[in-house]
Amino acid sequence: MEADEDTAKIQTGSPLENQDLGFLLPSVSSFLAEYGWYLLFLSAGMYLLVERLAKRRPTAQHQEAAAGPSRDAAHVVRQQEGLEAARRRMQEELDAKAALFRRKQQELEEEKRREKIEKWESLKEGKSFKGNPKLPQNTDEASTSSVLKSKSDKKTLRNSGYSPLSGDGGGTCTWRPGRRGPSAGG
Repeated sequence: MEADEDTAKIQTGSPLENQDLGFLLPSVSSFLAEYGWYLLFLSAGMYLLVERLAKRRPTAQHQEAAAGPSRDAAHVVRQQEGLEAARRRMQEELDAKAALFRRKQQELEEEKRREKIEKWESLKEGKSFKGNPKLPQNTDEASTSSVLKSKSDKKTLRNSGYSPLSGDGGGTCTWRPGRRGPSAGG
């Protein structure tokens, strides 16, 4: 029974507390309250400084290019030859297109010259020259189609719910006020 009383004394003698970082909270909050803006500006300045230094520092690619131009000479030569070959191909294509364009232009000029000669010859003979005769349209077909069209327009206006007083939809006719100022009569 003595052992039970000793363990009871040990357990009740010192109460257990939660061992977390809560004891730091007051000191950290007071530090941030006094020096918070300084820390913010200092961290922003450090960030900008690191970014600027990172831009100035040469990258690994630049160092390799500066260190080994002699070992890449064959690669540079092959690259230049490839560029020259591509330029030659493009120039040949351009020359071919230009030659084709010149031939078409000459053919058009030759055709225009022939038309002028034909026109001149027909005028010498006393005939009139018409370059492009137009086909006459059938007037009966045109008049019947316009009549049918106007009838169908009236039906669609009635069915569509068109109202000239509502202001929406409608045709292209709009009312415009007359000119200002005195009349021109006298």
